[in-house]
Amino acid sequence: MANIPHLLIHDRRDNVGVVVVEGLTAGTDMLCVVTEDNSELRSRCNQDVPIGHKVALKDLAVGDTVIKYGEDIGRVVAPIRKGDHVHTHNLKTKRW
Repeated sequence: MANIPHLLIHDRRDNVGVVVVEGLTAGTDMLCVVTEDNSELRSRCNQDVPIGHKVALKDLAVGDTVIKYGEDIGRVVAPIRKGDHVHTHNLKTKRW
């Protein structure tokens, strides 16, 4: 299982990655793969995160822009630490 990625990062500019395994739990030392260049890095998950949800790759402050797939997907509305679950409780769209 050590060679199976927990998190996919699609673009080097991304500041979040997407969980690609079921049952990711707090404290997991995640294998993260950057699909843009097939490079790898490791990061620790701070909370249980469902498959398909996002994990922060760095600390993010209120007002920061979240980048996923190289695109702006919204703004941070509550402080996020590296390894935290990123979802509707701390990320909102900029559309309204």
